[in-house]
Amino acid sequence: MAAGPPSVHSPSPYEPGGRLVSEQHTHAHHHPHAPGRWARLRHRAGHLVTPHSHEAADKTDAALESSARGMRALWISLAVLGATAVAQAVVVVLSGSVALLGDTVHNAADALTAVPLGIAFVLGRRAATRRFTYGFGRAEDVAGLVIVATIAASAAFAAWTAIDRLINPRDISHLPIVAAAAVIGFLGNEWVARYRIRVGRDIGSAALVADGLHARTDGFTSLAVLLGAGGAALGWRLADPIVGLLITAAILLVLRDACREVFRRVLDAVDPALVDTAEHALRHTPGVRAVSELRMRWIGHRLRAEVAIVVDGELTVREAHTVAVEAEHALLHAVPKLSAALVHADPEPLPGAPDPHHALAHHTA
Repeated sequence: MAAGPPSVHSPSPYEPGGRLVSEQHTHAHHHPHAPGRWARLRHRAGHLVTPHSHEAADKTDAALESSARGMRALWISLAVLGATAVAQAVVVVLSGSVALLGDTVHNAADALTAVPLGIAFVLGRRAATRRFTYGFGRAEDVAGLVIVATIAASAAFAAWTAIDRLINPRDISHLPIVAAAAVIGFLGNEWVARYRIRVGRDIGSAALVADGLHARTDGFTSLAVLLGAGGAALGWRLADPIVGLLITAAILLVLRDACREVFRRVLDAVDPALVDTAEHALRHTPGVRAVSELRMRWIGHRLRAEVAIVVDGELTVREAHTVAVEAEHALLHAVPKLSAALVHADPEPLPGAPDPHHALAHHTA
């Protein structure tokens, strides 16, 4: 039987959010279907080998550390890409290469995407308020939308410049310097790409990973500038603007991938493998008879989950709550980047018994 959403009532034994006050360390008596003593002893022994904590302060410290690493990656990559773009801009002025101009603009735009992401990381550190009850982690999604708009603008500028040069051809000078600037652009972007992707995966920031993939594609577009310089060296005047159009096409491909990543995150998409991992952990928690509902979402670079599990209907409230706490604990161990889970325990239905969620039926579609 599908379970309804967790209760939101707040009588005295509940916290303000409607969740039962923790009693996991108080056991009135042992029920044959409650989590076994040996299971608890095994878990405590595991803590002795790999000690850790799930206290709120420790979760906050982990989130702050993740944001600090993200900020450090952003500013270092901003410095590297900024220096690369400045060097390329000097060569653009000397040579008049439209392909290199498009690549320079794209590199500069990629560097500036560090600004909205940095603002998002700073906002994500703020504590939740009565208006923003989940905190400010979703600011990363807003930053992702800004990044998508920036990529689109750079594509439009590169296309406009290349088309203008096709209509009004112009010779390119300083070809060896143009080639060197293209190589510098590739090396700078590839270094930044590796750094952003590594840190983004470590802290669970999809926006930072996507930005790293964006930088990697920028590196290959820098190599494309070499083709334009080579064609110009052979006397083909249209080689440079044609390569500029190819770079525009590459930017549009990056834009497509960035849109997919950002809008998936905006729509609360998660990797199905994470859902499978969470279900496996819940089903193997002592006392859990079934998993009737499981929802997960990213808030910034941390995950939250809402779960409804089925337990023996003969358990006391304290025993059912102990099962729920053990289920949450199992999730925190099994699912990377999970910061919290709200677990609701439903009694196992009896044949002929009324649906305990019948009063909520008229509120659901």
